[in-house]
Amino acid sequence: MTERMNRRGFLKLLGVGAGAAVASSVLPRAARAAAGKPGPAASRPNIVFILIDDMGWRDVGFMGSKFYRTPNIDRLASQGMVFNRAYANAPNCAPTRACLMSGQYTPRHGVYTVGSSERGRAIARKLIPTPNTTELRPEIVTLGESLQRAGYATASMGKWHLGEGDKTGPEAQGFDLNVGGTAGGHPRTYFSPYRNPTLPDGPKGEYLTDRLTDEAIKWIDTRAKAKAAGGKDAKPFFLYLPHYAVHTPLQAKKEIIEKYKNRPADGGQKNPVYAAMIESTDEGVGRILAKLDELGIADETLVVFFSDNGGYGGVTSNAPLRGAKGMLYEGGIREPMIVRWPGKVKAGSTCDQAVIGIDFYPTLLEVAGAPAPAGQTLDGVSFVNLMTKNEPLKPRAIFWHFPAYLQGYGSLSWRTTPAGAVQMGDYKLIEFFEDGRRELYNIVEDLSETKNLIADHPDKARELYETMLAWRKKVNAPVPTKLNPKYDPDWKAKLLKARQDRAKAKAKANK
Repeated sequence: MTERMNRRGFLKLLGVGAGAAVASSVLPRAARAAAGKPGPAASRPNIVFILIDDMGWRDVGFMGSKFYRTPNIDRLASQGMVFNRAYANAPNCAPTRACLMSGQYTPRHGVYTVGSSERGRAIARKLIPTPNTTELRPEIVTLGESLQRAGYATASMGKWHLGEGDKTGPEAQGFDLNVGGTAGGHPRTYFSPYRNPTLPDGPKGEYLTDRLTDEAIKWIDTRAKAKAAGGKDAKPFFLYLPHYAVHTPLQAKKEIIEKYKNRPADGGQKNPVYAAMIESTDEGVGRILAKLDELGIADETLVVFFSDNGGYGGVTSNAPLRGAKGMLYEGGIREPMIVRWPGKVKAGSTCDQAVIGIDFYPTLLEVAGAPAPAGQTLDGVSFVNLMTKNEPLKPRAIFWHFPAYLQGYGSLSWRTTPAGAVQMGDYKLIEFFEDGRRELYNIVEDLSETKNLIADHPDKARELYETMLAWRKKVNAPVPTKLNPKYDPDWKAKLLKARQDRAKAKAKANK
């Protein structure tokens, strides 16, 4: 695989449309101007951003799991800062990634969910949800592009899920190298042959998580040696490593699965295959950290560990958090998060202030000494001083907007109907758009969101609701209101009867 930038990506770097005519003689000078004037490469850290798919807040040892083994991730936590109130921008995969790459809330880029917003049974959907976008628009300047402009070598290795090809794939969106990234949201298989057009097959039976780690280590090694050699390739690097793990399909190495078959369960954490997937992921993190140590560049590398949404409810438990992937309760959006930056971030420290996925864009720009993209709103705030100087962020509200349906783990339930949420200080308000129902929780005193305080604290509920309404107006957030003509208020009873009829017919046929 070779590092390259296609023509469209280069023109986008300059802020020129792919179809515009640009004289080749002016491109190098224009490119230098577009890059701004960042500091020297030696003064800017490398950045390794490890994004795990579907890993819940408590799916790691440093957050309290006694079933999953994560010694390397736990060691990373001991060497950096653990953020106890870190949030994804959405309760599922694609919108979280779009927010990370754009630095924008979902209404600005339109990626609200995975696939169609019309998920689940039509007769159970009361509203016509907001149409969903499945690709990150090419004109949006991604985090990768901003760092690329600032002189970073960039690579994306793993799940992209925001488009593909020469318009919306990783190489068109700011990454010199793409390994394994497509529009797909999960692998066809975790074992080679992978049937992935951007990832050549390895030896039969090779494990995907291991392979992505191998590719990451190889690229880090190449970049470190190029930087040490000096010259035009002496650049700091940005490695975006969005693992496919631990998303379904549940597939793991047999020898690791065996280790968990007789291990005592920890509440709802008891699936040996899922545990084995987590262990392989942890091994990969350990190998990357070891490579940074081996190359002598650990002290000049910022490492981020994060997840894209809550743990999948059919596989793991997010307790004591309420809910799971696909929900705006804490179990669907609160994530395990670590930042290690030797000499800057105190080892073994913790942070209890809320941060959210859109904050990474301005934070990493500040770390890199890179300018923000001209003309593009960044909704997040930098938390550099929070993690390096323990300076609290200014009081603010953070938001979620999910005007879509997500079916539950059975035909008679929803993970969520169209909804929005706001969190400010200790409180979080959720509004469900079908009937306007609102729920208010003190998530500091009631982490499990067991008591709806909407009637007890009407002033606080009103304050948060008005804050959310003002934000929706500001970002032009669409709220679905049109009724679905296929909706049936008795949908639960009818689906239950249909299920019972099928069971009776099957039992009769088996007699």
